[in-house]
Amino acid sequence: MRLSEYKFNSRLVKFLCLVACIIVALVIRIDGQTQPSKASITKFHSEAQQPIYREYRGVRLNMTMEEARAKIGKAEMQSDDLDYIVFSPNEIAQIAYNAAHRVATISVDYTGGIGAPDSLTVVGTSLLERPDGSLYRMVEYEAEGFWVSYNKSAGPVRTVSITLQLLNK
Repeated sequence: MRLSEYKFNSRLVKFLCLVACIIVALVIRIDGQTQPSKASITKFHSEAQQPIYREYRGVRLNMTMEEARAKIGKAEMQSDDLDYIVFSPNEIAQIAYNAAHRVATISVDYTGGIGAPDSLTVVGTSLLERPDGSLYRMVEYEAEGFWVSYNKSAGPVRTVSITLQLLNK
C-alpha cells in the first residue's frame, strides 16, 4: 500500500506543478497581449469625435503661407517649404508648406513640457506608454483630412511635441 500511495502523491505533485506552470505561462502571455498591437498604437480613428486641437496660435492646416506668416510673425528661418519660429527657449514651432504654398504640417516642441497644452485638450483621450517610458497618442480625422499627435519623450528633460498634419490623399 505504501508504494502505491507514494506513486499517487508523486504523480499528484507533478500534476499540480504542471498545472501551476501552465497557469503562470498563460498569465504572462495574457499580460503581454494587453499591450496594443503596433497598428492600434499608431492610429486612433475617430469619425464621430470632433477634432479638439485644430490650430496653433491662429495658424490652421491648409491656410496660405501669407495668412500663416501674418498670424505667426517673423520666423528665425524662412523658406518656401518651412518656417522655423522660436517663441521662447521652451517653445519652438515649425510650419511646413506644400507645393501650393499652403500649410501642410504644424509641429511644436515644448522643452521640459513648459507651456504645452494638456494631452486631453490635444488628442481627447489618454496617452499610451512605450517601453522606454515615453508617452504618445495619434488621432486621425479622416473626414477632416488631418491627424494630430501628442508625444512626450522619456528622460530627465521631457519634451512635448505636438504635430498637426494633412493626410496624404
